[in-house]
Amino acid sequence: MSQLYEKSLHKLELDQVLALLAECAGSEAGKAACLKLRPAHDLEDVQTLLDETTAASDLCSRKGNPSFAGVSDVSAALERADRGGSLQPVELLHIAAVLRCARTVKGYCDEEEKATVLDPLFQAITPNKYLEDRIYGAILSEEEIADSASPELADIRRHMRIQSAKIKDGLQKIISSPAYSKFLRDPIITIRQGRYVVPVKSEHKADVPGMVHDVSATGSTYFVEPMSAVNANNALRELELKEKKEIERILAELSAEAAAHREDITLTVSILVRLDVIFAKAKLAYRMRAWPPIMNDEGRVQLRNARHPLIDSAKVVPISLHIGTDFDTMIITGPNTGGKTVTLKTIGLLTLMAECGLHVPAGDGSTLSTFDAILADIGDEQSIAQSLSTFSSHMRTIVDVVAECSDRTLVLFDELGAGTDPAEGAALAIALIEYCRKMGSRVVATTHYAELKLYAMRTAGVINASCEFNVETLQPTYKLLIGIPGKSNAFAISRRLGLSEDILKEAADLVGKSDKDFEDVLSQLETQRQQMEAARYEAEKLRLETEKIKRQSEDYSAQLQREKDKALEAARREAQQIIEDARRTANAASDELKAFKKQLQDSADTTGINQRQAELRRSLNEAESKLRVSRKEEKRPEPKRSVLVGDTVEILKLGTKASVIAINKDGTYLLQAGILKMTVKPEEVYLLESENPYKQKGHPAHSGREMKLSSMPAEVDLRGMDAVEAICVLDRYLDEAMRANLQSVRIIHGKGTGVLRTAVQKELKKNKFIKSFRLGVYGEGEDGVTIAEFR
Repeated sequence: MSQLYEKSLHKLELDQVLALLAECAGSEAGKAACLKLRPAHDLEDVQTLLDETTAASDLCSRKGNPSFAGVSDVSAALERADRGGSLQPVELLHIAAVLRCARTVKGYCDEEEKATVLDPLFQAITPNKYLEDRIYGAILSEEEIADSASPELADIRRHMRIQSAKIKDGLQKIISSPAYSKFLRDPIITIRQGRYVVPVKSEHKADVPGMVHDVSATGSTYFVEPMSAVNANNALRELELKEKKEIERILAELSAEAAAHREDITLTVSILVRLDVIFAKAKLAYRMRAWPPIMNDEGRVQLRNARHPLIDSAKVVPISLHIGTDFDTMIITGPNTGGKTVTLKTIGLLTLMAECGLHVPAGDGSTLSTFDAILADIGDEQSIAQSLSTFSSHMRTIVDVVAECSDRTLVLFDELGAGTDPAEGAALAIALIEYCRKMGSRVVATTHYAELKLYAMRTAGVINASCEFNVETLQPTYKLLIGIPGKSNAFAISRRLGLSEDILKEAADLVGKSDKDFEDVLSQLETQRQQMEAARYEAEKLRLETEKIKRQSEDYSAQLQREKDKALEAARREAQQIIEDARRTANAASDELKAFKKQLQDSADTTGINQRQAELRRSLNEAESKLRVSRKEEKRPEPKRSVLVGDTVEILKLGTKASVIAINKDGTYLLQAGILKMTVKPEEVYLLESENPYKQKGHPAHSGREMKLSSMPAEVDLRGMDAVEAICVLDRYLDEAMRANLQSVRIIHGKGTGVLRTAVQKELKKNKFIKSFRLGVYGEGEDGVTIAEFR
């Protein structure tokens, strides 16, 4: 990688994007790997990197981000362990953390059913729960080994605790003794140089026989180990040495086990770091609202609403451009601070990001190409110490660009030819562009020279572009306009800032006629462009509104059709349920007849039973086949009576059933259809006399507000009704049953979900004429009916 290419990466600010990427990584090793990323140049490699980022984005959106917090570089520790060295507790804990991370990341992938390009990486991870548990079970912290690390260590520490207790008991007797208490500075037991001692006044140090281990800073206190405690302290010291030796043995054993799995752990660490980087790319793509570009290696670039990733997304103005198809060179002109350099950097930086496997902040469908190098001359490197002027610093970089450019390079020139005589600078700029084009490079250059605008207009394969500028507000809009050269707008800006008209007039006179004509043409082109842009915007707005109205109309039509289909399907299901209930009843009766047939001796009777059974099944089949006929083909008879409160009617327009809950004064009906209430005219409904809940075989439906007492049924069937409709019918039925002097009634509500049963029993509790009620028993309908008794 050449020095110029590295310098170009820095000028295009790839390092700043990689710093943002590092912030998204979950481990220190991952952060370091992010900062070391470099663009790939092979199309297949770049596409693989982008596919990995896309797969990680998909996993994150569905399952969240996996944690890589425990990943660290343990290669040095493993190498030392492999050579027979004993690792420190902190190094073993780092290895255990890597193994734990490997196990959790492996589990993250095992739950995924959909295959992705990341599967080979997940499958190559090698967890080692045994070694992980061994380390965590033996080491509590960087400075503490667990008693359970080995039986020997547990036994040694148990003896140490016993020995310490013996020493403290002996010293406690000394500090509690009246004979010694007057010699002590304080009645306490402390430790000096790992041995238990007591603080003795300096003037009485000879009165307490023993070994002096320390003296206070003032010299007034001596820390003495009494002779009676020397042997006990020696025994404790021996136990401490045994403990140290056992800990060293445990650490050596754990180190040897880690070294035995060195290759697996090293490979796992490298895979975890790579996955950490991939998922960091996915997080950054989410933050930037970025998408994977379509890649090619033919030098074709097409950006749609591309944004510079380092500019605030709320402020940046998206740009759209293309190069490498109809033309291979773009000359961008326009006033200073108009966005020319940002456009240049956006093209280069987004290409570098894609080559690193990063999604780019551009519209879906954007196309980018791989290049062997992106060579950028952006900004200057003036140096007084090296006697470099603006022109010299630019030319020094351009010399390197010319030496390295080829058909696999993207060349970016900022202010090409600036810093010297305009005529010479323009001529030199044209020559440089032509040379790069001959070498096959894709070229994007910014300039203020009118000669380069004319060059772009006259040369095939070269196109003008400009950054739009609002002269009225003296503010750039940052919009890139392809095919239109930009104006410097120097006179307009000076006039808006208050420069004298006399000066401006004299300056205008000094400008050549050809330059004036050229600027006038640019002005006319800009005016026409703005008018066409406004017209296009209005046309697009009208098109969108038309499409919106069309979609709404289609949605409304589809919704009406769905409602109609739903209503027809509900009617068919209800009728099918009735047929199925009847068929079950017929089957039950048939079974009883067959049982009874065995007891009959008369063969004629048996034949009659078979005939009746066949007729019953034939009639049921005929009724079921009628369900397939459209309701529009049915001819309905005129109702034999008028509609009453509690009746079930069909709403003709909707084809749905509803209950009549009130008859208004103007003759219209208030209906309840599910949770919906509506008012309809009499001609808009059809009375369903068969739906009368009081109707039984041999008992025709009532008419008027009175009912013959002798024909009052002792049961009411509420099945198929919703709670509101059922309660309305039940109240009316109970009122009529009470006036008919019935002692009890049977209310059929079905089993189902229990909603209707609960509503019926709640209503019975509130009725003051009901003495009691209960669910049915075997033979009465069990839980599908409620038996109510009147007072």
